[in-house]
Amino acid sequence: MSADRKVFTFEDVSKHNSSKDCWLIISGKVYDVTPFMEDHPGGDEVLLSATGKDATNDFEDVGHSDSAREEMQKLYIGEVDVSTVPAKRTYVPPQQAHYNHDKTSEFVIKILQFLVPILILGLAFAVRHYTKKD
Repeated sequence: MSADRKVFTFEDVSKHNSSKDCWLIISGKVYDVTPFMEDHPGGDEVLLSATGKDATNDFEDVGHSDSAREEMQKLYIGEVDVSTVPAKRTYVPPQQAHYNHDKTSEFVIKILQFLVPILILGLAFAVRHYTKKD
């Protein structure tokens, strides 16, 4: 780590969110993990899912080894300006479309459940009748 550390804003780091250009924020430090994408034991999807946020909890929850932490130091590129990191977002589930209970469609389904087997049975009798050898 150099004495004159580069400081990035959260927005700058968030722009690097593809498999060809991937940066992560872990414990206030910025890492360019692009060269490690193919070698990551969890796959590149794990790294990509940690972009655009503070990935400290994601990193710590996995319980990385000492050698993984040493390897990570090679990918260090600077610090993040903590004042630009948004507060932790709470999960808000997507709005569900309101179910419109339609009696007509329910009636049609019940009729079809009755008619389809009768039509299949009728078709089977017709095939048997016309293919039967005299």
